[in-house]
Amino acid sequence: MFRAEHKGRRLEFDNAGVVGGNEVFKDRETGSRWQQSSLQAISGPLEGEHLQLFPFLLTNWAEWLRLHPGTLVLKPLPGYADRIAAKNEQIRQGLSGEGEAPKDVLVRDDRLKPRTMILGLALEGADRAYPLTVLRKSQVINDALGGRAIVIVHQAGSDTTTAFRSQSKGKTLTFAAANSDATELIDAQTHSRWTAYGHCSSGPLRGSDLEPLILEPEYWFAWSEFHPGTTIYGAH
Repeated sequence: MFRAEHKGRRLEFDNAGVVGGNEVFKDRETGSRWQQSSLQAISGPLEGEHLQLFPFLLTNWAEWLRLHPGTLVLKPLPGYADRIAAKNEQIRQGLSGEGEAPKDVLVRDDRLKPRTMILGLALEGADRAYPLTVLRKSQVINDALGGRAIVIVHQAGSDTTTAFRSQSKGKTLTFAAANSDATELIDAQTHSRWTAYGHCSSGPLRGSDLEPLILEPEYWFAWSEFHPGTTIYGAH
C-alpha cells in the first residue's frame, strides 16, 4: 500500500501490465509508469521518482474488527462476492511456498524458494527478509538493521506481524512474549508490559509507544529482485 501522491500532488492509477514479473501502474496525471515492488517510476515525466509506503496492517478480519469495531466495509461490486471463497483459497495455496517464479522475472535468487512468503523490511539503507515460517516459530525477534535496534512481533492467533524500533525514553529494549500468542510483550530492561502494537500498558514505561516500522509482505522472488542486497533472517 502506498500514498497516491507525489510531492503533494494527488495521483490516480490504473493497471499497466507486468514488468519483471511485477505489476506496473500508470498515473493518469503524467502518464508515468510505476513499479509496484520498488515504488519507482520506470518511465514517463516522473521517471526515477519514488512513491512513499503508507502504514498498513495485514491481519485477519476478526483481529481488525477487535481493533477497529467501527470499521466500514466496502461493498463488493456485483459478482465479486461470489468469487471471494475461491480467491481466499488461492491465497492460502500461495502461502504454501510452492511454485515457480513468473517466467519474466529478471533476477533470480536461489537462497529461498521463489514463492516463499516473507515480510521485508527496509531501514537506513539496509534490507532484510523475514520468512513467514520463521516468524511463526519465533514470534518475537529482537534484531538490528541499518544500525538500529528493532523488534518483530508475530501474533500466532491472527497471523499478524508488526515491527518497531526498540527504543523508548532513551532506552534500548529487548522483548519477549508475555503469553503464548505473543499478543502481549514484556521488556527485559524495565519489565514493562506492551501490546503487540507497540503500546506500553503497564510498568515504568506505561503510556509510551514504540515507533512503528512498515513491513512489506512479498514473495521471495519479488523482494529479492528489487532488493538485491537483502539479507535473510535466520540464514547461515
